[in-house]
Amino acid sequence: MQSLTFIVGTGRSGSSALSRIVNFHPDILSLNELYASVGAGALPSEPLTGPQFRRLLTDPNPVFDTMTRSGVPLPEFLYIRQPGRYSAETTGIPALSLMVLPHLTDDPDRLLDELADQVESWPQRSAARHYEALFELLCTRFGRRAVIERSGYSLHWVPRLTSAFPTARFVHLFRDGPDCALSMSRHPGYRVIALLRDVMERSQISSMEELTEEHIKALPSDLSALLADRFDGKRLVMDRPMPVADFGALWSELITEGVTLLAKVPQPRRMSLAYEDLLEAPERELTRLAHFAGVEATAKWLAAGREHLHANRRGTARFLPDADLSALRDNCAPGRRALGLA
Repeated sequence: MQSLTFIVGTGRSGSSALSRIVNFHPDILSLNELYASVGAGALPSEPLTGPQFRRLLTDPNPVFDTMTRSGVPLPEFLYIRQPGRYSAETTGIPALSLMVLPHLTDDPDRLLDELADQVESWPQRSAARHYEALFELLCTRFGRRAVIERSGYSLHWVPRLTSAFPTARFVHLFRDGPDCALSMSRHPGYRVIALLRDVMERSQISSMEELTEEHIKALPSDLSALLADRFDGKRLVMDRPMPVADFGALWSELITEGVTLLAKVPQPRRMSLAYEDLLEAPERELTRLAHFAGVEATAKWLAAGREHLHANRRGTARFLPDADLSALRDNCAPGRRALGLA
């Protein structure tokens, strides 16, 4: 199998920009948000037939389609910028089409058809072996020899990914806590994540799959409305007052858990990458990443990487009012300690 590397993190850490840079490399197949697109069921424990794996890749992600219908699509949804034959309103957008395939080609519908036709005939095997075959198929299609998958909000995936792909490498991409939390607070996806976490806390459940009609009836109307097939995204999500410090607490929680999970990956198969270091010294940090993933850091690729990184994205939280910034820094402190920065 090709060299396989996962870039994991909290999200809002410059990872989308890094995926674009990785995609410029002539030897790397850049899989943008693959596991985020397929969702929580991306790595089922039971073996899958070819048709079952095809459905896993092509069935729409219901949460993402609902957000699109509700007027709060994620900025990462590449397909809806230049839509093809699918839409959230009518057909639903196939999981693989939303963010993965438009990252690789200008004709994601055609590529989806090609992949679906081949996957349909595959034998029954584990989901991990199906994914490895998919990676090989795409590497052959695009002439690549190494695979880097990057999904935002992915630190909690580390145990499942290490179990499925025991030799895979992991890059932990992280960003300064206050800046990352501020970005989260302005992002529809993270605002929805925070609200759904509130739903689970109020309902005393550990996952949304446990939510019942009785739970929903007991919720305040502004939270239960989020569980409908369509909701007023502007009013219920984007215009809702949500203290930025709360996102600092979310960042710390994700970082603290993620650092613990990554510590279980053997040292030679994991590395850390600070977004601020990437902005400060792009050639050095991209060279580290390329060597870690098993490819050469060519001069042309490094130049393209530098061009797509913008130093003015750093330090945005410092412009917050003093009281907000102080509370945000306090809530980010546990995450900074977990990273060894405090």
